[in-house]
Amino acid sequence: MIQVVPNRDFGQHPAVDLHPKGQTLIFVPLPFVVALLLLIFLAAMLRSDEPGKGLRPFLALVFLCAVQSIIVGLRWGYDVEILRYVLPVLASCLPSLVLASFRSLIHREEAAGSARWLHATPPLGIIVLLLLSPSLIDGALIVLFVGYALALVKLGRAGPDGLDEARFDGAHAAHRALLIAAAALCVSALFDLAIFLDFQWARGTNAALVASNANLLGLLFLGLTAIVAARARPLPTSAVNIDQASSLAAKDREVLDRIDHLLAEQRLSRDENLTLSRLARRAGVPARQISGAVNRLARKNVSQYINDFRIAEACRLLRETDLSVTAAMLESGFQTKSNFNREFRRVTSLSPASWRERNRSSPS
Repeated sequence: MIQVVPNRDFGQHPAVDLHPKGQTLIFVPLPFVVALLLLIFLAAMLRSDEPGKGLRPFLALVFLCAVQSIIVGLRWGYDVEILRYVLPVLASCLPSLVLASFRSLIHREEAAGSARWLHATPPLGIIVLLLLSPSLIDGALIVLFVGYALALVKLGRAGPDGLDEARFDGAHAAHRALLIAAAALCVSALFDLAIFLDFQWARGTNAALVASNANLLGLLFLGLTAIVAARARPLPTSAVNIDQASSLAAKDREVLDRIDHLLAEQRLSRDENLTLSRLARRAGVPARQISGAVNRLARKNVSQYINDFRIAEACRLLRETDLSVTAAMLESGFQTKSNFNREFRRVTSLSPASWRERNRSSPS
């Protein structure tokens, strides 16, 4: 993404004039525009709601993307030479922070423990390479980005249900953001390879242009995916004292009956901040057991199962009250119109307005 070009400054190749006389480098101000956009998004995230602990990795990721974009603009727009040492170190921090951000959407009952410190080693390794063998930095960063991209793909194999700390309303968007982030890391590695080959074959003639465009795209995509995924975090709520039931080997039907009671009788389906792990705590049943029971008996994923209850409540409100479609959407537990309309059509094959027109109770 932004890592490879700075490494060329260490004397491995002859000096290359990346700013020919008379040439206007249109891309020079663009990194600052990207940084400004990311900082605006960051400020909005901080102001919208009190950031909880789970949101911190996403905030850190957006901030790092903004800082890195500023440094790219300074390095390649204004030839600030000293930043050639900073760029590869900052770049090596990105992949592990992306992984940590999306891992915060997964509830871990077991301690992730002692292996966490390993994610701090890439920046240290890059610093060592800067001092001892700068020519190896290119390959190290490419391997690092591809490796973390594969780790993200592995993290998302379970689908939206695997993100059990994400609200059901935002789990699908968060899962798509995870896959896009993995693709962005791979594309960044490809750009790094392209820059490396440009120095090998064309003495870096196109390196500045490729580096700038790669950074703009890569940092912007990573920042936006972090923002989308962060929105799936449940809003801070007061802790509810819930007696944790001891683990039991319940059958699928017993699990589903328990979940149905919570969703229907206690109206838990209307909680817009409901997550799989929160539902598991309320039911006293492991999240994995809930997901398995729903998949086997209802033949659908958990978010669809929850949304069935929400759509049923929305239909009741549309039929029996004069609430607007938007009010019925919010009252039934949805937060976005796009998700509400999609799920409403999945269940009823109609739009909310059309369904109300066909099923509205006639006035007595």
